Amino acid sequence: MLTNSEIMAPAKKTKVHFFSHDLPTSLKNTANLKHFIELIFKKETQSLHSINYIFCSDKVILEINKKYLNHDFYTDVITFDLSRDDDTAISAEVYISIERIRDNSKKLGLTIKSEFHRVLFHAALHLCGYNDKKKKHEEVMRKKENELLAKYFN
Repeated sequence: MLTNSEIMAPAKKTKVHFFSHDLPTSLKNTANLKHFIELIFKKETQSLHSINYIFCSDKVILEINKKYLNHDFYTDVITFDLSRDDDTAISAEVYISIERIRDNSKKLGLTIKSEFHRVLFHAALHLCGYNDKKKKHEEVMRKKENELLAKYFN
């Protein structure tokens, strides 16, 4: 697991980037958060080239879901692994619906901050090879998310 000294040492040149598409998003402690996400890949022994998190509205994520995945429903996160077969490092884009985060946090009785970070870590875990399609895999994914949340916020 990640040590406190690893978490608090921000990366000099980050491989993690945050962008707001059509909704404003204010993140705090972005240097530490970016460093923590990079550490997820390191601890999972995955090489990371770059990951772009794009924060958007339900409308945008629905359009992406329809166009690229043939799904006609809202979701909180869509992760695209853009790595080529000959790449040794992961390159990715992650689209996150801020509106879904807000709604899901209310439904689950969680803070928006907690749910937001869970989704950030969830995407990173997918890129590291974790899956949540089957019940047993979903349980492993939730356990990893909870461990990461506890480590990040402690």
